[in-house]
Amino acid sequence: MNSNTFRTPGRRLAAAATVTALAAAPALLGAGAAHATGGTGHASATVLRTGLDVSLLDKSVDVPLAVSLNEVRAPHSADRTALSARLDGVAGGKPFTVLGADVAQAKATVTDRRAEGSVRVVNARLHVPGLPAPALIEVGTVTARATCEAGGTPTAAADVLGAVTVLGRRVTLTAGGTTEVKVPGVGEVRLDLAQRATTTRTAAATALQLKVSVNPLKLNVADVEGTVTLAEATCDSPPAPAPSHPAPSHPAPSHHPSGTTSHAAPVSDTKPQGGGTGTDLAETGGNPATPYIAAGAVALLAAGGGAVLVARRRKN
Repeated sequence: MNSNTFRTPGRRLAAAATVTALAAAPALLGAGAAHATGGTGHASATVLRTGLDVSLLDKSVDVPLAVSLNEVRAPHSADRTALSARLDGVAGGKPFTVLGADVAQAKATVTDRRAEGSVRVVNARLHVPGLPAPALIEVGTVTARATCEAGGTPTAAADVLGAVTVLGRRVTLTAGGTTEVKVPGVGEVRLDLAQRATTTRTAAATALQLKVSVNPLKLNVADVEGTVTLAEATCDSPPAPAPSHPAPSHPAPSHHPSGTTSHAAPVSDTKPQGGGTGTDLAETGGNPATPYIAAGAVALLAAGGGAVLVARRRKN
């Protein structure tokens, strides 16, 4: 009976220590967990894009002229400087030049931190079917750039430098505005210069956008209508990096005489009467819950030893 009186508290102490160790283990395992989502941004760059309808004199239908030069998406680049097209019923089916330039570069790049599209065109000459001369537009230097940094504010920039000639006429363009050029017997062109747009994650820049309506009445072409975009760049920001979580703290390593290093396991303050001093218990596994399980085992051993010692003294 006396043995039961002391054995029961000892079992309760050991059980409580074991439960505490097991309950603390999941908290330790989850303390340093971090979740990150992958993904990249997007970028594109285009030197020229057309969307024109060409009406033919000998037919009652429109022939679409939808072509592009150096239209790339990250991670690519292109530097072709000429674009030719061929339309059934135009110029006897022979190819005709749509755009010629000294330099026509388009680049689009994306990394984990940055997405960027850029275009540079130098000495560009744009023609439409039925109007080999004069050129629809001639321009010195045209640039467009869209940059999107992860976690930053997207930016867009577009410039037109040097002289600009539309349908053979020298014109002065207004930044961010619209310029209209009308030539009797030929047609009219409306130009929108340096268009830029940004949001919290995207950016787009267009150096020149032309709305074309001409009636050359040559090479079997009655009318040409539609839009032309010269130097366009876009981007979409990569995801912002996830905030880092601090790593769980660990007890300082203890150094043994043999030169090896181990982590000290928690030891109960309760010691059996007449027993020696406690020693450090080295971890033997990779599980973070090991120190807590060891603490429960030490507490159980200490309580059991104490109960046996008291029982023997009372029996004597």
